[in-house]
Amino acid sequence: MSGSADSPDGDLELEVVIVSYRCRELLRGCLTSLLAHPVRSGAMRVHVVDNDSEDGTEEMVRTMFPDVRFEGLAENAGFSVANNRALRRTTAPSVLLLNPDTEMRPDVLDHVLEVMAERPDVGMLGCRLVQRDGSFDHAAKRSFPTPGSALAHFTGIGRRRGAGARAAQYQAPHVDELSVGAVDAVNGAFMLVRREALEQVGLLDEGYWLYMEDLDWCYRFHQAGWTVLYDGRVAVMHAKGGTAGRHRALRQNVWFHRGMARFYRKFQAGRNPVVDLTVYMGIAAKLTISVIRSTVARRVAAGLPGRRGIGL
Repeated sequence: MSGSADSPDGDLELEVVIVSYRCRELLRGCLTSLLAHPVRSGAMRVHVVDNDSEDGTEEMVRTMFPDVRFEGLAENAGFSVANNRALRRTTAPSVLLLNPDTEMRPDVLDHVLEVMAERPDVGMLGCRLVQRDGSFDHAAKRSFPTPGSALAHFTGIGRRRGAGARAAQYQAPHVDELSVGAVDAVNGAFMLVRREALEQVGLLDEGYWLYMEDLDWCYRFHQAGWTVLYDGRVAVMHAKGGTAGRHRALRQNVWFHRGMARFYRKFQAGRNPVVDLTVYMGIAAKLTISVIRSTVARRVAAGLPGRRGIGL
């Protein structure tokens, strides 16, 4: 890395935090890409917190990437808890939360740090995320969900080509994929955070086990008066679903929808009891449908009959 784990804190320009869970080979690719494309303008320190993968992740990191600061947890504590373990130890002016299913590209880190230096109003910055096939990951930039925009997104109406601005609102269509602009939220796969903003806003909400914690964090950055910026001029590869799997397991499905309910309850509920009840019922209905679809899809992928019951 550009600067080892033993670099003096005063020399650090960036610290990268990666949380892993049973994704050893993806993590290997991510760390290899960081080694190939580090920050050139200063020292960089990388932290990996592993959620009890039991797949040889620790041995791989310690053997192949000895400069990485590794911490293995005794259980799968979730995304927020694991990130916060490393965030509490960081001291650099900028911290990057990076998914292990990403791969860095040349000059990205220096570019985003330069933008952050030029824009003191920006507390968090995300870049363009590109999937392995070269297609744009629309989750790279988002608007905060409303009942209407969430319904349009999850039914697929808002994701169709040519969808109107209101239907496609969740994907922040006001900022083009290749341009730069303020958005409500960027994706937790790549979140560059300013130290001053982090200290003001605080850590990730550990009430989220997996999913929605990045949206929550962005909302709190806005509440504190910081700009969340999307920069589409640079990109990293994101093997979307690489860590969670192509089809969510039951626990993941439950926590995804619990996260939706928690976000709504924290920031949007309380204005109209009828709307609140409708939203919670909608989340419950979507959970039921998602569990059925994911279970059938996993059975089909495993070569099992898709309609012979639902084994969870």
